[in-house]
Amino acid sequence: MVSKEITVVNPSGLHLRPAGYLSQTAMKFKSDILIHYNNKVIVAKSVLNIMAAGIRCGDKITITCEGLDEDEALKVICEVIKSGLGEGRK
Repeated sequence: MVSKEITVVNPSGLHLRPAGYLSQTAMKFKSDILIHYNNKVIVAKSVLNIMAAGIRCGDKITITCEGLDEDEALKVICEVIKSGLGEGRK
């Protein structure tokens, strides 16, 4: 299992479009990918769970990955979060 804390940078937080982008990216991996936020554990492959968490710009989250491709999964998930989840930065 690998994990990393990261700050959400896209201006609108994890609403539908960026949550969908994140979950689609997570589904490319065989590993289990979880988001830890405010004492909640969110399955990253579920767009509804991500949206329901209410994660906003500037919030710190921890990504954990466990499975055959966990290192690559963590690297890619953190990269897409840093890049703004398809929305870029303003």
